[in-house]
Parts: sequence; structure tokens; C-alpha cells
Amino acid sequence: MARHQRARLPLAVALAGALAGMGAAAPAAHAEAPKKPPKKESKVDCAKAKCLALTFDDGPGKYAGKLLDTLKKYDAKATFFLEGQYAKSRPEFVKRMAKEGHDLGNHSYKHPKFREITDQEISEELTSTQEAVKKAAGRSPTMIRPPYGEFDPRTVRIAAQMGLPLVLWNGGSRDWATKNETAIYKEVLRSAKRDGVILMHDWVQQTVTVMPKLLKELKRQGYHLVTVTSLLRDGRKLEPGEVYPDPKVKQEDLESPPEDMQSPEDEEF
Repeated sequence: MARHQRARLPLAVALAGALAGMGAAAPAAHAEAPKKPPKKESKVDCAKAKCLALTFDDGPGKYAGKLLDTLKKYDAKATFFLEGQYAKSRPEFVKRMAKEGHDLGNHSYKHPKFREITDQEISEELTSTQEAVKKAAGRSPTMIRPPYGEFDPRTVRIAAQMGLPLVLWNGGSRDWATKNETAIYKEVLRSAKRDGVILMHDWVQQTVTVMPKLLKELKRQGYHLVTVTSLLRDGRKLEPGEVYPDPKVKQEDLESPPEDMQSPEDEEF
């Protein structure tokens, strides 16, 4: 009798161990359950939301990386009007701009005054920039901003032939003139309005430095920071040669740096 009881003991121990093992495995199987994919953010509808487009000329400047970090942190999109010469020398910034969902625009190759050069020279400035940006980013600019915001019927005609609209601005930062964080901050907030297009420069260090504070305040005021393309509603696209927004604005807002103050080269090289 005692021998039979001893014979059953190892079997009972084995069964108990197997049951314990099954119980321990259950939480592990639960922990390995597939996670739900993160919910994608819905695209901002500027017909319903309060939108503002920040635009940066003359770049990419040497502070563009820091600016892109800030825009990414605050989930803000922007539009960059690039010079071909800097797209060629800093292609990594151009590539990142495209990858992170920002609009790319053409701001000429070396920033000449279009009214003072020939039709052929205007075409070469724009075409060379299209090529430099495409080589860096894999896609070409979809809009033109003429240097200094100056254009005439020739520029409009050439832009139309290239299949591109002209994009100006209706609010400024005057960062090129003041190079002062407080002044830039106040000027942008003064100029900000729904569906507004604000002119800034990524080669101005003070602009890039004040950007976190500025984005926080604009968001607090209810603005969504979007690309120029996103401002358009109902799927509308700008037509080749179209000038947007309305060029009939205050001269002080359309004023871009005079030739002796433009000089990203002086700032960076």
C-alpha cells in the first residue's frame, strides 16, 4: 500500500508543475498581444480652423536645423522660399524640409532684382533653383516668391510659363531690420490674422531663437500653423501666374530687406 502511494507522488508533482507553468504562461501571452496603431492626426481644415502661414525666405540658412527642430516640437508647418545657391550648399536641410511636410518655394538662385535683369536671366534664376531644390529634396518648388517681393508683368508671364503661382505675404516680422527677439515677437503678433501669410527669414538668428516663445503664443491664441498650400480651401490650387495673397497691401508690410541689408552671405560666410 505504501509502495503504491509513493509511486503516485511523482505523477502528482508533475501535474502540479504543469498546471503552475500554464498559469505563469498566461500573463506572458497577454503581454505579447499586438498593440493598436497610433491614431493619425486629421488634416487641419482652414475653412473651419484659425490658420496662419509662417514663411521663411533666403534659406536654407545655417540656423535652419534648429528652426526645423522647433517646428517639429510644436507640430507646426511652414513654407520655405529657398535660394538655389543655398539649396545647393545645404541640401540636407532642403531634404528634411520636404520630408517633414513643409512647403518648398523658389526665391531665385542669387536674389537679384527681377526688374533690373532680362527675361532670360529671370528664367535662368528660377530654373536653376527648381533644379537645385529637386536634386536636394526629390521634388521641385511649387510656387515662386520674387526677391524683395518685386514683380512686373514679365515675371508673372514667366511664372505662368513655368506653371507656378507667385506667393507674396500680407504680414511681416521685419526681422532683417531689427534683429531683435522682442521686436520680432511683437511684430509677428501684430501682423498675425486668420489666413495670413507672414514673412520671416531663417538666416536671422534672433528669429530662430524666439520661435518657441512665438509658436506657444500663436497656439494659445488659437492659430494652427500651416503651409501656404493648406490655407487654400475646398481643394483649390493656385493657378500658374496667379498672385497670392492680394498684393494690394501696405507698402511697409511688402517691404523686404534693401540690398545692403539682405546679405545672408555676410551673416553666414
